[in-house]
Amino acid sequence: MNAPADVIGTSALPPQAAVVLRQFRVVFNAVKTHFQQLERQTGVGGAQLWALSVVAAEPGIVVGDLAQRMDIHQSTTSNLVRTLVSRGLMLSRRDEQDRRVVHLEISESGRALLSSVPGPMAGVLPQALAQLDEATLIRLHDDLATLIRTLGEDEHGEASRTPLAQL
Repeated sequence: MNAPADVIGTSALPPQAAVVLRQFRVVFNAVKTHFQQLERQTGVGGAQLWALSVVAAEPGIVVGDLAQRMDIHQSTTSNLVRTLVSRGLMLSRRDEQDRRVVHLEISESGRALLSSVPGPMAGVLPQALAQLDEATLIRLHDDLATLIRTLGEDEHGEASRTPLAQL
């Protein structure tokens, strides 16, 4: 029985495409391994640890600002916060003037947890990207934008706001 025409095995890829595919595997594996190690060590997911570290650095931060700092959707942030509050790692309090606004603080348990984590809290990929020069980042952006378009995806869609630790 023949495989469908749209199924391509790695050996059928042009040689350079196979090399690039292997590079993506290395990147994805590094990200996955980092977050798995953090979760095994702490029992807390990578995105949750990142949120905790941001709140620790900016006590009283509001949920919307936390979402911006993490560059994720506000509803995703709200879910992270809800979980961290329920586990006693973060505290939330409503603003006295505007009850819709929620201020966040890290609890003593959260602080103790963070002190036991080697980091980087945001993950190895953001840390590595921050170390690259601007010209390299521009090339990466342009080339990844081309790949994303070829995949038929939206570069600015919902997936772009999902923390890597949750993929």
